[in-house]
Amino acid sequence: MLQTLKNAWKIAELRSKLLFTLVIVILYRIGSVIYVPYINSELLQEVFSTSEGSLFAYFNILSGDAFSRATLFALSISPYITASIVIQLLTIAIPALERLSKQGSDGRKKLTQITRYCTVILALVTSIGYYFYLRNGFQVPMITDLGLFAAIVIISCYCAGAAVIMWLAEKINENGIGNGISIILFANIVASLPTTIYRAFVNIKSSTLGILVPIITIVLLLAMIVFVVHVTNAERRLPVQYAKRQVGRKMYGGQNTYIPMKLNMSGVMPIIFASSIAAIPTTIALIFPPKGEGIWNSIVHFFSSTSPVYMVIYFLLIIGFSYFYLAISFNPVEVANNIKNNGGSIPGIRPGKPTVDYITRILSRITLIGAIFLGIVATLPLIVGMLDNSLAGLAFGGSSLLILVSVALETTKEIEAQMTMRHYKGFLE
Repeated sequence: MLQTLKNAWKIAELRSKLLFTLVIVILYRIGSVIYVPYINSELLQEVFSTSEGSLFAYFNILSGDAFSRATLFALSISPYITASIVIQLLTIAIPALERLSKQGSDGRKKLTQITRYCTVILALVTSIGYYFYLRNGFQVPMITDLGLFAAIVIISCYCAGAAVIMWLAEKINENGIGNGISIILFANIVASLPTTIYRAFVNIKSSTLGILVPIITIVLLLAMIVFVVHVTNAERRLPVQYAKRQVGRKMYGGQNTYIPMKLNMSGVMPIIFASSIAAIPTTIALIFPPKGEGIWNSIVHFFSSTSPVYMVIYFLLIIGFSYFYLAISFNPVEVANNIKNNGGSIPGIRPGKPTVDYITRILSRITLIGAIFLGIVATLPLIVGMLDNSLAGLAFGGSSLLILVSVALETTKEIEAQMTMRHYKGFLE
């Protein structure tokens, strides 16, 4: 990867794209440390230092510690991700949106505009929930002024911050390298690493395992990195044969190739979907915090990240969303038709419905393996953190590590593809 970046730096166009992406990330990090008026950020950060392993700690990781300090970008990229997911799902359910998705660049521009509106609406709702969480979610309110004007200022700041993050992500898509959402998530997780490492070493003093804590942490991280890289790059190749055909005086076809099918074709999206659904009770608790012992308090603790029930539900949701995301992103019928229209076929499988059934069967097996892989990566740190409180900081390390590795690999592949395109030697050379 370092060699790829070094080679890309020598190309003027790629160098400008890398610098543009770096500038956007720096601007984002500046916004992550701008404080919002009427909020006691120092007290909030002290309270969050004792919430390791909770779902709020996960939100804090994805926001680059902005969530725990209630800064301008505290909501991070979450409203934009949620809006993108919602519009993507509605594109399949609503025929009008489906027609827009098939109208080329004009249709995509309209869908992008709808996604922006949806992002602003979700940001407004989330900002209101975050305001009430800061106001009612603690024994001492984290807001210094409980008046109406202060509420409008705080909610407006967070809603505007989410809109600015959306704009920054789109600018990376247009003029930078990589996917804007992924790059911002990558920057947030990297920014929160120093705090996570510091807390891990602090926990050594209170742990019964002593010096074994950092050793176990390092071993787990290295093992998971190797595991994630191996599975992310793994693929099943379906062989395809193309028959020879003559067009005019030229002969086409007659070659053997393959269709690559990634073992983890859905990436980190099932984890994002599953964590969003599993976090619904905790998110509602932001607006309506439980007061004392009661049914609502029991429900919130029942679905907390330290509960075994939460881990089982989380694991099952990841498997379910892996199949769901594959169903909306990969169409076996379309693939089979493309093979047939180009005069190709899978050896031993007849064109048409048998090819569709074969591809579907292979996809089901691959998806199951990939889903189990995602479930293990996401839940193993939760289990380790539950066994020893000093390792609670690893609670969401699997998801974070998967995002880091996936984004690094995808960005490297995109850089290599652009380098190959610019150094391609045609028939004139």
